[in-house]
Amino acid sequence: MKNYSIEVEKLEVKFGDIEILKNVSFKVKKGDFVGIIGPNGAGKSTLIKALIGLIPYKGRVVINGKVGYVPQLASFNREFPISVYDFVRVPIRKSENWKSEVDKVLERVGLKGYGKKLVGVLSGGEYQRAALARALVAKPDILILDEPESGVDEMGKARFYELLSELISEQNITILMVSHDIGMIFEKCTNVMCLNKTLHCHGPTTEIDITEVKKIFGEFDLWIRSDNHFEKEHGGHDKNYNYHEHNEHQG
Repeated sequence: MKNYSIEVEKLEVKFGDIEILKNVSFKVKKGDFVGIIGPNGAGKSTLIKALIGLIPYKGRVVINGKVGYVPQLASFNREFPISVYDFVRVPIRKSENWKSEVDKVLERVGLKGYGKKLVGVLSGGEYQRAALARALVAKPDILILDEPESGVDEMGKARFYELLSELISEQNITILMVSHDIGMIFEKCTNVMCLNKTLHCHGPTTEIDITEVKKIFGEFDLWIRSDNHFEKEHGGHDKNYNYHEHNEHQG
């Protein structure tokens, strides 16, 4: 159905005899902002690669629209001598108007005037936004991101999530994102998937049962959304506890 951007049914991925994903089924509505969480080795990045056709799989995957992909930070050799212009223009390199299109998207992500800089001199947050610009320059309907905030400071993360929220509001773009930042996922995303080989939960962030999250992460401090604040799951519930203030004090 066209009101779904992504439809997945009974997805399975194996590497040799090793089962990575088993019986994964879900649908993502147009305009949803979905965060995928799970422990290391849960198959999160494998799921992303299956969705965009980078690895073989069994099952049914339907993508309704053009996809923009932002891989993990470490997937690109930043010592390669390439300018931001040439890095971002890759999806539209055959377009005669590529420079004006790249300039527009660089300004949109806060990198106006960065086109001639080398990618290797960018900070983690700047590179993250350049990678987002490359995904956006072809005007996708769906953004798929694999741990895009890895190696980025808290201020950079906050700005990045703000950009994603603006894209949904302005363009009704659909976003599917893998992240280890559980607190930010529950604050910013409309929906969350809890993955560990298979889906343990999938639904609106405000309705996810914390016991299901515990099943895949174990017993440790989790942060759940409640009236725009986060409550500590262990050691009592402080209604005034704010996740961002906690991070600032820790950082």
